[in-house]
Amino acid sequence: EQKGRLGQQRSGSWAECAWRGARSTNTMAARRAIKLAFGQDGFATLTLARPEKHNALSDAVIQMTREALAEVRSQAPRALFVRSEGKSFSAGADLEWMKRAAGYTQEENKKDALELSGMLHDLASLPLPTVALVQGAALGGGVGIVSACDMAVGVKSAKFTLSEVKLGLIPATISPYVLRRIGAQHSRRYFLTAERFDAAEAHRIGLLHEVVEDVEGLDSFETHLKEHFSRNGPGAMAASKALIESIEGKVLDPAVMVDTAERLARQRDTDECREGISSFFEKRSPAFAK
Repeated sequence: EQKGRLGQQRSGSWAECAWRGARSTNTMAARRAIKLAFGQDGFATLTLARPEKHNALSDAVIQMTREALAEVRSQAPRALFVRSEGKSFSAGADLEWMKRAAGYTQEENKKDALELSGMLHDLASLPLPTVALVQGAALGGGVGIVSACDMAVGVKSAKFTLSEVKLGLIPATISPYVLRRIGAQHSRRYFLTAERFDAAEAHRIGLLHEVVEDVEGLDSFETHLKEHFSRNGPGAMAASKALIESIEGKVLDPAVMVDTAERLARQRDTDECREGISSFFEKRSPAFAK
C-alpha cells in the first residue's frame, strides 16, 4: 500500500490524491484545479485542471499545489510530469486574486509572494526529475513553472510571455528560475519588452528542451523520457540534481574539486552503485531498472 493520503485506485494504472484540511474558502475549487496521480509504472503526474480559467494561479491553487508537491516528495516516484488541461498551460496570476491583492498592505503582498516563491522552490527542489509538458500558452507564473522544472517540452503552437511589466509589476518570484533557464541576456529582452514569443524561440533561448508537433507528440516524448528514467538509479538521479545545484556558477577551485570527489566517493559507496556496476559486468539489468 502506498504511503500518504491516497484515494482509491481507479480504472487504469492511476491512483489519485485527495487532500484534507485545506485552509482557504476556495478549497474545493482549488482541489478540483489540481490533480495528482501516481502510476503503477512508478511515475507521477501533476495536472493543472482549471481550463475555464486558463489554469491561472490563485492563492488557493498555489497552496494546494504545495500540498501536492509535498505528497510527491513523500511518495518519491521515479519522476514527475507537469501537465495542464485545456488550451492554455497557465495564464499566470488569477484575475480575481490580482484584484484582491491590489488592496493588500506591503506586508500582506510580501507574504503572498512568498507563497508563490515557495511553490516554485518546492517544485525545483524535488529530488527527482521533473518535466513540464506544455500544450498551450504560458504567461508570467506559467513560465515560472516551466522554468522550475528540470526539463520542458512544448508543442510548436505554444506561446510564452513574461507579461508582468504590462501591469506595472515585475517577474520577481519567478526570476531565479527563468534567469537560470534562459540567462540574463534573453531575460533583459523578455522581462523588459513583455513580447510574446513562440515555441521555436523558447527552444532557441533554452526555455524548452524540445518542440513537438502536437499533444500526441508530448505523449510520445513523455514515453521516451520514462524509458530512460526507468533504466537509471533513482538515487543517482537525485544525487546528480544535487550536484548541479552545488556546482552551477562556481569557479573551479580546490574546494570544488574536493566537493565533487567526495560526492563521487559517497555515491560509489551506495548499494545502488554496487548493484549498477555488478549488473554491468554480469551483463544483466540492475535491480533498480524497471
